[in-house]
Amino acid sequence: MVERDVYCDDIITQLSATQSALNSVAKVLLQWHLKGCVVDRLTEGDEEVLDELIVTIQKLMKK
Repeated sequence: MVERDVYCDDIITQLSATQSALNSVAKVLLQWHLKGCVVDRLTEGDEEVLDELIVTIQKLMKK
């Protein structure tokens, strides 16, 4: 878009929409991860998954 000399506000709008869509996907993936992988590992007695989950959530919150 920049190379085609598209108006800056239009580029920013597209970037914002893309960022919002990616955040929505990340939320869905986190839900699946919690309901699947995390629950399974906790059921097996693996509490290390909680530390991993904290790191994952911290990464998402930085965005």
